Amino acid sequence: MESENIDNIPEVDLSELKAGSPDWEEARSHIWKAVVEYGCFRIVFRRIPVELPNEILNDQKELFELPLETKLLNNEVCEFPFGGYVGISPFAPLYESIGFDNPFKFEMVEKLINLLLPPGRPHFCKRIHEYTKQISEVENIIMRMIMESLGIEKYLDEHLNSVFYSLRVQKYDLPEKEEGEIGLQIHKDQDIMTILYQNEVDGLETETRDGKWIDCKPSTHNFTVVIGESLHAWTNGRAYAPYHRVTMKGKKARYSVGLFTAFKEGYVIKAPEELVDEEHPLLYKPFEHFEYLKLVQRDAVQNYQTTLKPYVPLTAYFGVDV
Repeated sequence: MESENIDNIPEVDLSELKAGSPDWEEARSHIWKAVVEYGCFRIVFRRIPVELPNEILNDQKELFELPLETKLLNNEVCEFPFGGYVGISPFAPLYESIGFDNPFKFEMVEKLINLLLPPGRPHFCKRIHEYTKQISEVENIIMRMIMESLGIEKYLDEHLNSVFYSLRVQKYDLPEKEEGEIGLQIHKDQDIMTILYQNEVDGLETETRDGKWIDCKPSTHNFTVVIGESLHAWTNGRAYAPYHRVTMKGKKARYSVGLFTAFKEGYVIKAPEELVDEEHPLLYKPFEHFEYLKLVQRDAVQNYQTTLKPYVPLTAYFGVDV
């Protein structure tokens, strides 16, 4: 399946907005269109100095140079499915990542870094902690705009109290073939949304709702947002969760840092009654996010080691029969 080189995914500037202002309403309109049609878009947010995520990208290189047995220690301090260290596999032949549970708590970040890089790296810990706080503001703004677009902003406080954040530093290794190799197979994210910052190496490709593949070209001034299936289900299908993949080309490794927003264990994902009517019948039965992750994890070996569009547990297990 070849990528179609359309211009790029949409970009929206959220830097200096005041809720309720004409600029806010214009940006909200662009965000909602991107959420519905693309499920993947770029955000400019100048309140975060570019030096902060770029320093994290540089810092994380030391982590990936560690021996495998050291990187696996990440799993000893991680409690979430698909958390901890993720290594190279048939599904992700060039990919590995290290996860930080609850990066809002500085002591949790410090605990992991001290374990992997004794006696620790205080500056790295502070950057991870500060970046998490700042980039979560972007997630909050996007969620508010989505809810306002749907006319259900009364659920915003419930959302903020029902989610947790994890942060992952990620590396895609150099491909052996100059024409490019799959670094991460076609998939959809299971979370609410992912916000990525990466180095200058391209690779991320996403499929729009109308089936066109786009190269997601980054810049030093923007962040890439990918909508996950949990938000797709919660909005009763309005928010589009795109298939995406990473194809590596060139002679440089790709580094990125991603903030992942997901519902807490025990929270039942159910579309608000305002979003279910004759025109929009219920698409998914209520389900618990961690149960969903366990199904994905269980079925991964059989169903995700393919270059074709994979099996999706969300539809198979929780879809409503029409």
